[in-house]
Amino acid sequence: MLFSPGWRAPVRQGEVLAVFTFGLLLGGTLSATAIWLLSGLTAPLPPAARTWTILAVAALGVAREFGLINLPLPQNARQIPPEVLQTNLRRGTLQFGFELGTGVRTYVPATAPYVLALALLLAHESLLITLLTGAAFALGRALSATLTYLARDDHRDAAIATRMPITKTTTAVISLSALALLLI
Repeated sequence: MLFSPGWRAPVRQGEVLAVFTFGLLLGGTLSATAIWLLSGLTAPLPPAARTWTILAVAALGVAREFGLINLPLPQNARQIPPEVLQTNLRRGTLQFGFELGTGVRTYVPATAPYVLALALLLAHESLLITLLTGAAFALGRALSATLTYLARDDHRDAAIATRMPITKTTTAVISLSALALLLI
């Protein structure tokens, strides 16, 4: 559990959320920096080949989200151990946020972040655009924790689980459409 049990806790929930979000931003921008550095390797590819590869990967992502193909995601499908948060809450929350922000050590069930990462890798955008994208990924992950913190609703997890499949498929379709409009 990310948030403390209430007002008697030694660390306030808002502070935990701020530290968590900062960790997410550090992790997201680190991953974005790595993607940007690696994107230089794709520079020799013809622009048309990069564009069509991005669109093909986005189309595969849509097909995966609709269940038309079974394509495993390149992820570590395990959660961060609870000991991370139990030893030192502030440091553990920062580490937890960082690891979630990188998208490498944690479970990412949707295809869209992988499509976006590959698009950035192939498109070889500027460092600023790539860093802003990494920050946006991190803030998107922070949004879930923020909404949980603000909602204080015991039934929120069930509502999210019900909406997640349509959210993932909608995101995949929108990503493919946006990339097609931007790249063609």
